[in-house]
Amino acid sequence: MPIVPTYPGVYIEEIPSGVRTIVGVATSVAAFIDFFARGPLNHAIQIFNMGDFQREFGGLHNNSEASYGIQQFFLNGGSVAWIVRTAQDGTYSTATIVMQDGAVNDVLLATAGRRLEGSSVDDPGGWANNLRIDIDYDTADYDEADPAVPPLFNLTVSEVAFQGGRQAVVQSESYRNLTMAEGTSSYAVEVVNEDSKLIQLTKLSAVGNFTRPAQTGTTGADPSGAIGALNSGDTLQIDYNGITADAQLQFTTAPATLQELRAVLQTAIRAADPNDPLLAGATVQLVRDRLRVLSGRTGTGFDSETILSFTDSVGTPATDMGLDVGAVDNVQQYVMGSTSPPPTGAQGVGTEGSNGDLPADLPDATALRGIRDPDKSGIYALEDVDLFNILCIPRAADLAPNPMRAVYSEALDYCEERRAFMIVDLPESDNTLEEARTWLQDNATLRHKNAAAYFPSPRIPDPLNNYRLRPVGASGTIAGLYASTDAARGVWKAPAGIEAVLRNVPDLDYKLTNPENGQLNPLGLNCLRNFDIFGNVCWGSRTLVGADQMASEWKYIPVRRLALFLEESLFRGSKWVVFEPNDEPLWAQIRLNVGAFMHRLFRQGAFQGTTPKEAYLVKCDGETTTETDRNLGIVNIVVGFAPLKPAEFVIIKIQQLAGQIQT
Repeated sequence: MPIVPTYPGVYIEEIPSGVRTIVGVATSVAAFIDFFARGPLNHAIQIFNMGDFQREFGGLHNNSEASYGIQQFFLNGGSVAWIVRTAQDGTYSTATIVMQDGAVNDVLLATAGRRLEGSSVDDPGGWANNLRIDIDYDTADYDEADPAVPPLFNLTVSEVAFQGGRQAVVQSESYRNLTMAEGTSSYAVEVVNEDSKLIQLTKLSAVGNFTRPAQTGTTGADPSGAIGALNSGDTLQIDYNGITADAQLQFTTAPATLQELRAVLQTAIRAADPNDPLLAGATVQLVRDRLRVLSGRTGTGFDSETILSFTDSVGTPATDMGLDVGAVDNVQQYVMGSTSPPPTGAQGVGTEGSNGDLPADLPDATALRGIRDPDKSGIYALEDVDLFNILCIPRAADLAPNPMRAVYSEALDYCEERRAFMIVDLPESDNTLEEARTWLQDNATLRHKNAAAYFPSPRIPDPLNNYRLRPVGASGTIAGLYASTDAARGVWKAPAGIEAVLRNVPDLDYKLTNPENGQLNPLGLNCLRNFDIFGNVCWGSRTLVGADQMASEWKYIPVRRLALFLEESLFRGSKWVVFEPNDEPLWAQIRLNVGAFMHRLFRQGAFQGTTPKEAYLVKCDGETTTETDRNLGIVNIVVGFAPLKPAEFVIIKIQQLAGQIQT
């Protein structure tokens, strides 16, 4: 506020400079849409490397063209990507499991999923059938005698893989001291759902605040009757998976404490059958004042749904230790996706997870195209993404011609709306020169200033097939090349030439000659070439409206992408203008700020010309904004630039000198 002087002295007043720096947006954020092994459907997830992709979407998959494209994107210089998983509606399912209490009351439903944008989202697919949940009561102290204090439990969810018949943990999450009491800070449903990237919990309606899921493994009743009552040689019979074994207690001095009792019982179970890894690796825990028995998990015979039960064989050791009458015999781990639970135990019926069918030749290829309102599915899952610059849908190339054109046409319209650029893939079967020319002719409706296409397809080593070469769409590789070129030289540099080496591309589906290249380049189809010394490189930089006969001002990729960069940067950097007084002081600020942005690019070499006047133009004054415009609340800003066009043809003229004297 202006200072009003009221006393003699010195006053300090800060005056706004009018400088509002316009920052250029990123130019090489890619978006991929396809079928993947895992991940929430129709939600855009940001990743920064292949490790992120492996964790979020399961990594490479034989049926996912985009998974190979994403690998190529990062190998060729990409650094940021948004991934959207799709599948045909109604063909996929999400793994679930019901966890019960010791009285076979349903307590919690676990569903494969995570929290996104404040709500629980399912994560369908067969991947979640490998999730296992452990429940135990080894918690912090609480007053069990106080009926107002809900009991505590711990929950661990693990994703497992099977290697040589053994179960190995890939990743796990642990949550301790949970309760079923709604409204508390340790309420299991809220704690797990907020943090877990593997499961989401639902409290089943009939369950109160004091009913928790049963511990996994076998949990005994009060074992105090065994203290001083056991004899060496007493034997328990163990029943599991239709097998019985005898565990004989051996000691010289009868166990005097529960901890001593735990050790004696564990030794007896392990000695019952040293050749059976379920028994030889068994553990006995003392959880508060109860014995808990778990089978061995490291052996080849481990089955999460195994239930160990105990009866007396010689003497009454099972009864005395609370492992017979009153014991809760449960599965070793709750198994996500199990639809046929054991006849006893506390595991209820679940739903098996399945991946669903690939986006296919439906009349309008709905899974890829998606629906904007209200679903935000398919392409329109990117509505929640602030910025993306390059769109790749390699799956579309595998569709029949009409669905393919439907997907690409809608995607191109969306790219124009979002000021993004699209890399269109040719079908894998079109791998000859004539087939490429025919594809261009048949798909002339796909010619668009915001798109480019490349031929032939790269052939890359496939880690899922002993590294044999696999043809893949060019979009992922080229998107990575765009990113590396932008970082090294700028968006105004053509992503082509001898420096535009295609990494992890040892071969191409077709070897073009110079005359064949000359047939495709004038049609606006960019070529991938193989040259001695340089290897496989990108050898074209035209948009799909870059055919000579079209005479488009957007003939070249770097010119179009630079324009998109300027448009998006100025769009974001000029919002401060809205609602400002529309007069010369505002126009001067606009000229100052936009001019500074353009001059910064000029100094970086983004435009042609040796002076700013030759390189760019920023005009905002009484000529661009008339009185009528001002009455309508409009301010017009004219920004022009002189683009750098690539030297596509290098012509060297050689003349023989016949005795001329050079001075």
